[in-house]
Amino acid sequence: MAGAKILKQLLVERNMNVNELAERLGIKPQSMSNKLYRNNFSFDEMRNICDILNADLKAVTRDSQKEFYETMELKHNE
Repeated sequence: MAGAKILKQLLVERNMNVNELAERLGIKPQSMSNKLYRNNFSFDEMRNICDILNADLKAVTRDSQKEFYETMELKHNE
């Protein structure tokens, strides 16, 4: 599933719209809309967005199914 689709689902779940998210990120709403349309986010942007939406990033290896999380606890202990 594309990152933009996941973000849109998270926005719905959190009762937040693109303009509110853009404001919390300190960017213009049009810039946020463009990022969603192009599905173009850096890892740091995704981490910041997940932080705002109270979500964690997770990577799962395909072979062993081992899970790696980017959580707030890890972020603060870097």
